[in-house]
Amino acid sequence: MDVGSPEAFSESGTLGVEEEFFVVDEHGVPTAGSDELVYEGEPPEPIAGRLDHELFKFVVETQTPTLDGVAEAPAAIREVRAALVAYASEHGLRIAGAGLHPGARWREHEHAEKPRYRSQLDRIQYPQHRNTTAGLHIHVGVDDPDKAVWVSNRMRWHMPVLLALSANSPYLNGFDTGLASARAKIFEGLPNTGLPTAFESYAAFQAFERRMVEHGGIEDRGELWYDVRPHSGHGTVEVRAPDAQADPAVVDAFVEYAHALVTEYAQRYDDHPDPFSVTGLRRELLDANKWRAMRDGHDASFVARETQGAVDLGTVVDRECDRLGVSGIRDVYDDVSGAQQQRRILDTHGEKRLYNHLSL
Repeated sequence: MDVGSPEAFSESGTLGVEEEFFVVDEHGVPTAGSDELVYEGEPPEPIAGRLDHELFKFVVETQTPTLDGVAEAPAAIREVRAALVAYASEHGLRIAGAGLHPGARWREHEHAEKPRYRSQLDRIQYPQHRNTTAGLHIHVGVDDPDKAVWVSNRMRWHMPVLLALSANSPYLNGFDTGLASARAKIFEGLPNTGLPTAFESYAAFQAFERRMVEHGGIEDRGELWYDVRPHSGHGTVEVRAPDAQADPAVVDAFVEYAHALVTEYAQRYDDHPDPFSVTGLRRELLDANKWRAMRDGHDASFVARETQGAVDLGTVVDRECDRLGVSGIRDVYDDVSGAQQQRRILDTHGEKRLYNHLSL
């Protein structure tokens, strides 16, 4: 039975970054290239053993090595990206980054042959057949399983904030959805996605995980695709909310923020007299915030966490930067959002320029 273990939670502050990318041709149009790159070729260091394809053959995922902390992340992210781009170039291919590729028509693309994905297609059907999404996943080590669950519970409020900042997928199947992150809405069509309820302990989370596997809700623990989750295999809190990005500096900002959040909450857990007495906002309110994030992107406002009323994204960013001593998300907020950039480029310069803009 493919479930994790509480013993996995043994290190604090370690970091791992997973990025999903699109394989595109010389014109920036998505093409089936992941078999060639993943199975038929020999990926170079540092992506040897850390390159896989996703559901569609034009989507691949990379992983950094386990890093000792956030200071190592920018260099590792760029090293992995440079290796992937060079490797793809050797095969006449390019790499692009976005939550959805505006040139991808899901009916025209092949699904991966990997048994795990074939099983998902058979079980999930239409929602998985159209799942051409690409995301950014950030793992932060936590040294205690109960602490990881407590941190994950509190991280839920921040997931719409990260989604709004990262929104980079306005186009689906060649048309403008009117959303800033259509990826988030498409991905929510799958089971076991979105913002989870709070768990009162690691034992409760583990019981849920095991029950889902034992009774056929999922085939393995990796199919719990929530926006934030304790990862019982890696011993981390995993953040899965952001859209994928072409610009590594934007990724740096989200990694810095996620790492600071997990670290700060982990420190607070040790001083909390009754850590599971408060589980935070109702999931319905968190879902409302997520909807605002996917619709409005940088223009989003949210149901406030601890007071009545709403708070706009800019105010949240300022407070978080001051509270946590981070700066990257303020730079991201002050810049044009990914969704806005895509729309401006397409409207002004056309598809070719937009596809080049998304290429690494």
